[in-house]
Amino acid sequence: MATLTIRMPDDKADRLKALAAERGLSVNQLFLEWATIGITEFDVYARFKARAARGSRDRGLATLARLNELDRDAQAASYGLQDHDQTPFE
Repeated sequence: MATLTIRMPDDKADRLKALAAERGLSVNQLFLEWATIGITEFDVYARFKARAARGSRDRGLATLARLNELDRDAQAASYGLQDHDQTPFE
């Protein structure tokens, strides 16, 4: 297991300790959570870029349009508007 030293202003370190305590974590656990989130976001973005490079622009746009339609239908259904041509705010 690696050990990292992080230098930061004392007031920021104190606030991080308070944040960790509020969540019932050690500062180490707090940083491990943040590192996991950051690495996961990086991996997802890298996979997205790799897939986008191999994919079809037209198929991607068609998929987004279909997802938008499904989302609009789901929102309308949640407001009981599935049989009407109006949005929830009309």
